[in-house]
Amino acid sequence: MSNQNIDKEIVDSLKNWKSIIAKYKKKNTKKAIGQMASSFLPFIAVWVLMYFALDFSLILTFLLGIVNAFFLVRIFIIQHDCGHNSFIKSKKASDIIGYACSVFSFLPFKYWAETHTFHHGHNGQLETRQIGDMPTLTVEEFRAKNWWGRFKYKVFRSPIVIFVIAPVYYLIITTKYPFLKFNNWKKTTYTLLKDNIVIIIPYLALGYLTGWGRFFAVQFIILFFFGIIAFWFFYIQHQHEFSYKKWKKDWNFVLSAIKGSTYLKLPRVMEWFTGHIGIHHIHHLNSRIPNYNLKKCFTENKILSKYVTTLSFKDGVKMMFHKLWDEEQQRMITFREYYKLEKMRFSN
Repeated sequence: MSNQNIDKEIVDSLKNWKSIIAKYKKKNTKKAIGQMASSFLPFIAVWVLMYFALDFSLILTFLLGIVNAFFLVRIFIIQHDCGHNSFIKSKKASDIIGYACSVFSFLPFKYWAETHTFHHGHNGQLETRQIGDMPTLTVEEFRAKNWWGRFKYKVFRSPIVIFVIAPVYYLIITTKYPFLKFNNWKKTTYTLLKDNIVIIIPYLALGYLTGWGRFFAVQFIILFFFGIIAFWFFYIQHQHEFSYKKWKKDWNFVLSAIKGSTYLKLPRVMEWFTGHIGIHHIHHLNSRIPNYNLKKCFTENKILSKYVTTLSFKDGVKMMFHKLWDEEQQRMITFREYYKLEKMRFSN
């Protein structure tokens, strides 16, 4: 079956998707409070253990840092839901919780939420592919670049840059200055400034009270591993082989959610830590579904997952070799595949 026919079948099968998921948007204050307690309290406890572990074992501190990075992922999912206004009934409480989470995650609450909301409304559009997804060149764009442009892109798309260097740069630089020019840039700049003040003041206070070196050592270790985990999840959710990337004129919202996102099948403990964000296709269909309702929606409505790409952790690792979007084949390809195509093109 051709891509065009498959796309039509998906759109027809899911024409009533809004009515299917409507009931799962209901917020539950009790669940929200329980999720906060099971996220913030363990994080603080492990943070304190790391602080004292610095005295006798750097290895133990790093191991605890990995554990706490997963608790921070869970805290960030709460911040993420607050940004979508899907976590708790009260909008005021949602903002307070979101700002509190941002102090832990080091990610500006309102500014990040604004950029992420933009991503949801434009996911898979080639014109805005740099927002909310990894910058990706098409085959034609890569072909048009000179050797230096290709070299820079290859370096950027290397695992060490994307999953180690880029997360650090993103947390420290990208999210601290309004590089993205939205309609009201002055308002965006003010929002980001306010968001960063909310983060910086507690950091300065805690650094002063607990010791600058020890505080920032513990926090950096946690944020370093948190960044790696977060970037890996964002990468595989939209960089799978048969993803969905179209120019705006041909773009379709339902297809961008179902084909352009994945279902990452994880062990239960990892589903818990990540707030079921692996059920990414349903989250993209409607971001107002609280993370604590995603699994129920997924389980009770098989039609929503009939056409989605299901990935295991092993599949996610393989996706690190996906580098370019081939518009002709409508899939991600590796550099090796690209050079094979070029060899065939010149031989013909």
